[in-house]
Amino acid sequence: MTEDFLIGTYTNKTSKGMYRVTLDTDQERLVNVRLAVELLKPSYVQVGSNHWVYTIKKAADGKKGAGIYQLGETAADAKLLGEALFDGPSPAYLGLDEKRHLLFGANYHAGRIDVFKIGTDGQLTRTDVVEHHGEMGPRPEQEMPHVHYTDLTPDGRLAVCDLGEDLVSVYDVSDDGKLTAVSDYQFPSGDGPRHMLFGKDGQFAYVMCELGSKLTVLRYDADKGSFTHIQTVKTIPDTWTAHNGAAAIRISSDGRFIYTTNRGENTIAVWAVQDDGTVKHVQSISSEGDFPRDFNFSKDEHYLVSSNQESDDLVLYRRDPATGQLTLLQKDVACPEPICVQPY
Repeated sequence: MTEDFLIGTYTNKTSKGMYRVTLDTDQERLVNVRLAVELLKPSYVQVGSNHWVYTIKKAADGKKGAGIYQLGETAADAKLLGEALFDGPSPAYLGLDEKRHLLFGANYHAGRIDVFKIGTDGQLTRTDVVEHHGEMGPRPEQEMPHVHYTDLTPDGRLAVCDLGEDLVSVYDVSDDGKLTAVSDYQFPSGDGPRHMLFGKDGQFAYVMCELGSKLTVLRYDADKGSFTHIQTVKTIPDTWTAHNGAAAIRISSDGRFIYTTNRGENTIAVWAVQDDGTVKHVQSISSEGDFPRDFNFSKDEHYLVSSNQESDDLVLYRRDPATGQLTLLQKDVACPEPICVQPY
């Protein structure tokens, strides 16, 4: 059996765009890393149920934003369906709302949220822009608002992580792509919330705090659209004193295990979710490379594909669904500047 993953990259060195890699589950190997779309800075990728590929992109004239592609057998066969490009910095994350046909862009360097309507032909029209203006955290990376994540809550609101303001915000979303502020949750100063996800029953949210190297558990009140604190744990051991930046977070579909990466310690940490929503550390395994930016599961979740940005490689692990633990299968799979991993 085989299945493909798309790899979003920077194009600062040798990368030519978005790549595609095949997982051969019979051989338990990653094979055939090849270019899927030639474009600049496809740093984050989402895949729709119709296999449309939503990606961050940069145009030759310097404008930046998002684009939608249909992939083919080769990079030359890829078809651009639509794009929305603007002056200024590019987004860092894209959230997809297929029910309302919306795309949400987290613009890290501009400190704002962009909302786009997705046309039936793939054309993108910006429907709203929300800029953050709040109190900054104390760290050098918090010199301004830095919106790093924009995606849906289980009840269809928009959750937003602002690393610069140590803030997670919730917005109501109208069908025509307009945002209305609902609530803010303030993290301890300097934590730097980066990404988040929700547990299987939607009661708990798990927030990856990059600057503090912390995993925070929040209870989500769907009636109020707000959060309360449950637990915070460090993603690195107390003995680790060198620089570290926590990055990606994923949860197994059964809701039993959470996975997080540490850029610095260069590990993937595994956490067991308890009955009360809290987490317990069960494993930390080497990323087998430098700066593990992102990872994702195979369709059956028996495998995990990870990306190391600075060492330009992919890594394959076997995953035990019963214990959540990972076992290294393959390392040093060459892929330039990989920073996003999405099943295709």
